Amino acid sequence: MKKKRTMKKKKHWFLNILILLLVVVGLALIFNKPIRNMMIANKINSYQVSHYTAKKLKKNTTAKANYDFEQVKPVDVTSVVTSQATQNFPVIGGLAIPDVKINLPIFLGVDSVQLNYGAGTMKENQVMGQGNYALAAHHVFGMTGGSDLLFSPLDRAKAGMKMYLTDKSEVYEYTIDKVYTVEPEDVAVIEDHEGQSEMTLVTCTDIHATARIIVHGNLDEKYPFNSAPSDVLSAFEMKYNQFQS
Repeated sequence: MKKKRTMKKKKHWFLNILILLLVVVGLALIFNKPIRNMMIANKINSYQVSHYTAKKLKKNTTAKANYDFEQVKPVDVTSVVTSQATQNFPVIGGLAIPDVKINLPIFLGVDSVQLNYGAGTMKENQVMGQGNYALAAHHVFGMTGGSDLLFSPLDRAKAGMKMYLTDKSEVYEYTIDKVYTVEPEDVAVIEDHEGQSEMTLVTCTDIHATARIIVHGNLDEKYPFNSAPSDVLSAFEMKYNQFQS
């Protein structure tokens, strides 16, 4: 009799553990994207240009970088979780577009993992304020809150909006003049044009990357970071909600 009661308790314990595991797995499947978004937002905040000196940003421009676009993959929970401990992405500056609430670190190159947390330079030897300064970042799909992360807000970009680049020595002010879409193969959009100082931002239109959103702007002026207008400096201080849901 005692043996039967012991077996019954073990069976009851096993069923409780099994139910608990199923609940945990179920919750993970339901909420993995909000958790992913929270991790992305937290990591973006930690890499923002406000945490770096001009000297450190300049030093990072000599780091090794990956420019293989074929290796870039969409944002996924696994890559976000496994990269949380990584702290050596080469931040070289910051990008702010106040009207759509973008404040992202700029990384050297287009490494797939670092693009989970900021914008990457699309060409080697790019220099802020010169040529066509081209940046790429992910577009986050499928969950409330994702539309505020990385380059997702470019859906709301319009001609006339201001864009700012900084390396903490200078601020480069651009005005958007065109927002349009192209085929993935149309790489001409990031080419330099003689005598022009431009910026081109690139992101996917959908989760299957069937086309690209292009935001293009022209350089208006540059000024020292330390004497930049207060609203511009504030744009580089904006934090993302760490609990995107």
